[in-house]
Amino acid sequence: MLRQKLCFLLFIAGLLAMPLRSASQINPLQSTITIHVFKSGLFSGFAHNHIVVAPISHANIDPHHLSAEITVLTKEMKVTDHDISEKDRAEIQNTMLGPKVLDHEKYTEIHFKSARIEQPSPQHYRVAGTLELHGVKRDITLEVTGGPERYHGTTKLKQSDFGIKPVSLGGGSIKVKDELELEFDVYAGNTR
Repeated sequence: MLRQKLCFLLFIAGLLAMPLRSASQINPLQSTITIHVFKSGLFSGFAHNHIVVAPISHANIDPHHLSAEITVLTKEMKVTDHDISEKDRAEIQNTMLGPKVLDHEKYTEIHFKSARIEQPSPQHYRVAGTLELHGVKRDITLEVTGGPERYHGTTKLKQSDFGIKPVSLGGGSIKVKDELELEFDVYAGNTR
């Protein structure tokens, strides 16, 4: 009897140690979130829109159980604007990661976990879940296409919903819009 229990426990331990074949581990070299930041204000013609790339450090997409989880390390986010000087790009980068915006030393990760995924048609998913950003959790919905090798989606969110005050200069004559557009590409498997 003891031997049977021991064999059963070893069998269960072996199952738990096996990698989940139904879940897709992402390729972090290709998977990114691109954030489009837009300008506004009276003198916005003198400012720039910004593109920020946020590499996905960890993700687990399980199409069989309809679940998804994505993590971004805040400090790895990069301003990639090409139409500005290196000095200006570094200044924008420091502001973005600093205490006035993302505060990357205090809030080291951005995390999304799905609560519900619906598949209204082939290769189209509606993903509802919780986004944790800047220490604030909010429910969001993403429209996602693709699978199982690549998932692509977009959404919009407001910085103020996550306790972030959009950057403003010159008494508000040049400022960053509250609403950001996010576009993500998640690749599963090996580098192509």
